[in-house]
Amino acid sequence: MPSSGTAIATLPTDQEVSVTRDVDAPRHLVYMAWTSPELVRRWWAGGQGEVTVAEIDLRVGGKWRQVTVMGGGFEIALHGEYREIVPNERIVSTEVYEATPGGDAQSGAAADDHALLHTVTFSEVDGRTTLTLLIRCPSKEERDLIVNQWVHVGMQEQWDLLEQVAISLR
Repeated sequence: MPSSGTAIATLPTDQEVSVTRDVDAPRHLVYMAWTSPELVRRWWAGGQGEVTVAEIDLRVGGKWRQVTVMGGGFEIALHGEYREIVPNERIVSTEVYEATPGGDAQSGAAADDHALLHTVTFSEVDGRTTLTLLIRCPSKEERDLIVNQWVHVGMQEQWDLLEQVAISLR
């Protein structure tokens, strides 16, 4: 049974948000749900909208991009680049919100000034995965924006769906 609402967010530093959650599925299935475009489409929006684009080039230097159309037609587009990949264990990537000045998918340095650095780890004990996402922000203000717009709004629902998708892969 999914462990609904159990993601825990902490603020390790003025520029970091850490989210941890135990998932009732082996880590290779959680990793698959995190890295397969067709599966990301099922959980990324957290019930708040529909993922219309999920592109993943899962290799160091590879790019990813996701677009979600929220209720009311508001579109959220994010993209980034993979910096480190250890299959089933760790992924390090950047994230740029495309509405940020210079944040469109084709732009360069201006977007990098606002890029977040994500480190996600997958560890397994007895068939359950502890999923940890550490988000490093360029500033305290940007960290607080993430806390207010994601952690307090859609994080639990998003990670509930992630767990359901991983469980469905058994």
